[in-house]
Amino acid sequence: MQARVAALTSWSRTHDRQQRTAPAREAAMARFERLVDPDSVLDAATRRERADAAKRAHFQRLALLSSLARRRGSRNVG
Repeated sequence: MQARVAALTSWSRTHDRQQRTAPAREAAMARFERLVDPDSVLDAATRRERADAAKRAHFQRLALLSSLARRRGSRNVG
């Protein structure tokens, strides 16, 4: 509970949220770039496009799994 309070306090004092989260976003995109081009043979623009598609597919897959879990859960209610 203390950690959560500390985190929320820290965020309440953050003036530029986008700047604060930039390193994490960059690391996530770098991960997707490594997934689509592990040997770094693609040019930067192509690698970025494919990484963006891989990222969208990843989050779409998560949304699908969430939807299926909610559907299963609703059958057990009631």
